[in-house]
Amino acid sequence: MYAVIETGGKQYQVNEGDVIFIEKLNVEADETVKFDKIVALGTDEGIKIGTPYVEGAAVEAKVVKNGKAKKITVFTYKPKKGEKRKQGHRQPYTQVKIEAIKA
Repeated sequence: MYAVIETGGKQYQVNEGDVIFIEKLNVEADETVKFDKIVALGTDEGIKIGTPYVEGAAVEAKVVKNGKAKKITVFTYKPKKGEKRKQGHRQPYTQVKIEAIKA
């Protein structure tokens, strides 16, 4: 069984036991989070697609940790003008482990 969940403006296909990195949530480590925006649900009988979400379906996950990704360098410049700017960015994330898919 698998599910396609929507969180943080993105969609993720998950199975039970998967560990995924999603956009940062306001939860602490070792807490349980419930995703109720299920776009599609795949079972042995077939696939169930929501309009826009599957009714009565939910995915429970346990937060492993919150952190920041590796630093990326953002460098902008305008040629022949002597204008340049260098800045770094570290995107925050939440790492979750999928515990159960309830249909």
